[in-house]
Amino acid sequence: MAIFAQDTTAITMEEVTAEIPTLDSGNTAWLIVATILVMLMTIPGLALFYGGLVRRKNVLSIVMQCSILVGVITILWIAFGYSWVFGTAFMESNSPWGAIIGGFDKVFLNGLTINTLTAGNIPEILFALFQCMFAIITPALIIGAFAERVKFTGFLFFSILWTILVYNPMAHWVWGGGWLQQMGAIDFAGGTVVHINAGISALIMCLLLGPREDYKNGRSGEPHNVVFVFIGTAFLWLGWFGFNAGSGLAADGLAANAFLVTHLATSVAAVVWMSIDWLLHKKPTTVGFCTGAVAGLVAITPAAGTVDVLGAFFIGAISSLVCFMMVAYIKPKLKYDDSLDAFGVHGIGGIVGSILTGVFATQAISGEGGVQGALYGDWNQLWIQVIATVASVAFSAIMTFILFFIVDKTIGIRVAPRVEEEGLDIYEHGESAYNY
Repeated sequence: MAIFAQDTTAITMEEVTAEIPTLDSGNTAWLIVATILVMLMTIPGLALFYGGLVRRKNVLSIVMQCSILVGVITILWIAFGYSWVFGTAFMESNSPWGAIIGGFDKVFLNGLTINTLTAGNIPEILFALFQCMFAIITPALIIGAFAERVKFTGFLFFSILWTILVYNPMAHWVWGGGWLQQMGAIDFAGGTVVHINAGISALIMCLLLGPREDYKNGRSGEPHNVVFVFIGTAFLWLGWFGFNAGSGLAADGLAANAFLVTHLATSVAAVVWMSIDWLLHKKPTTVGFCTGAVAGLVAITPAAGTVDVLGAFFIGAISSLVCFMMVAYIKPKLKYDDSLDAFGVHGIGGIVGSILTGVFATQAISGEGGVQGALYGDWNQLWIQVIATVASVAFSAIMTFILFFIVDKTIGIRVAPRVEEEGLDIYEHGESAYNY
């Protein structure tokens, strides 16, 4: 049987059927799993990782901050965040706004049905949920910079504004067809959108807030539960496989490579950090190993879709070394109170990873005609990565500065000294994690 077009050219039914996208059950199943894994990164992963690092009087404040973001950011994302990032109305109308924001055509997932497919032939509603998990964890990362000294109301108001006005535009620039994507910047799973964005905001927040009342000589207390830190790291490491390997939107060789290089870079970074700790302080520490692992996870994120094992090895080692220097030497010297090293690990790790992507990207992974880095002769890609990194730093810093003052002058951000001294758990939430 044949169907005839207006020009009377015969087209077989098989050819017509082949042109109609059909759902890929394998890709869909993998993205469902990846979405679950990424959610585990925030709760319980980040909540336990950060919660174990603070003192026992503030652990529930961390848990509550991470938890509320899951609920609130999900609502904002479905309502209009997804449309702002991945909408196409402005670009299709050739509006100059298309370089900055997607549009309002997908508000409340308008037009998306269970049969609407996107890249990888997966349901677009699943893609929207997968991306929602990225929108959730990004503001949650900033919590580590101002832990133990912010009001819950001020934190919540700031996080909502920051997600709307900082995360959403940045995500569109890099992933939704915005100007950085058009320029050719590589960010496979969130080096700029997630880690530089959150890390730079973390630095601005801790500088504007000032140090904790008892922050002396670059230190303030010890982690109250190192086992929590370990468990949180395990969830982050596991969840990151969904974060990176899921970002190709398919169960294929690219996902397998992203899985491999993510694990390798993380392992290298963890061992390097622990080894430096061991060499300098005569003891290998659990917290050091865990912090190194997170630094490696951060740094490999933008590169996971374009580097091979050689790139992963060096990205893991270099990021661990640079982040260690930032946390162990530069932060104490400058005496800024980045409570849980959100800037030192996520901000710096993201910057290192984003730039090194422009060095180690290879066509062995990106494919013939794909991107490659300076190591393989393409210096232009390195400069594009530098431009994208600088733009991300500048945008995040300026917007965070503005939003801080808006929230501080209206609601207030910092708790009273007595609340800080006695603990946020009781004063802010009326609960105590330990009743003995």
